[in-house]
Amino acid sequence: MASENHGKQIKNDDQYEALRDRGMSKSKAARIANTRNAGKKGGKQPPYEDWSREELYQQAKKVGIDGRSKMNKAELKRALRGR
Repeated sequence: MASENHGKQIKNDDQYEALRDRGMSKSKAARIANTRNAGKKGGKQPPYEDWSREELYQQAKKVGIDGRSKMNKAELKRALRGR
């Protein structure tokens, strides 16, 4: 299936479309699709279970999760995993 060309501003059209199909906003999908190697898994970070609440909060802030300041550690982990 050929993907639509979204112009120069979107570097990975297939990933952008997949993210939009999953319900992400245009800006968030574009931000992720334009990140270098966003589709590759590095496996270099420890699992979220090993992170402190502050580390989870900072990661949630980095990826733009709304309502993060009111979330506890378990809620932050769920939000970061996309559930």
